[in-house]
Amino acid sequence: MIERLLLIGFGSGVGGILRYLVSTGAYKIFGRTFPYGTLCVNAIGSFLIGFLFVVLLERFNGIADQLRTLLIIGFLGGFTTFSAFSIETMNLLESADYYRGLLNIIISVVLCLGLTWIGMILGRQL
Repeated sequence: MIERLLLIGFGSGVGGILRYLVSTGAYKIFGRTFPYGTLCVNAIGSFLIGFLFVVLLERFNGIADQLRTLLIIGFLGGFTTFSAFSIETMNLLESADYYRGLLNIIISVVLCLGLTWIGMILGRQL
């Protein structure tokens, strides 16, 4: 149990730091008129969870549980930002920016589900 908690803690710490760096970089490139940082992080995280889920469960035996704990629960749990997506979308909607709010919902859901699927397909190709 302690090993599992340490793996989750380490993975989420690294994921949180990387989330900050990717998100900040996206805002520097694209600006802050749309939640680009959160969208980029969630898109990357969606691809990675699809890919890693398949690779770890279908390709690795024995160490899959520790890797899944570290990478999927820890790292991707710290890296992805569904709560940030939620508050940024609500802020857009409450400020009557319905177009951007709905656009963020549609793009995030379609893009992230699509990238999860692509990640799963690529993971199965290994």
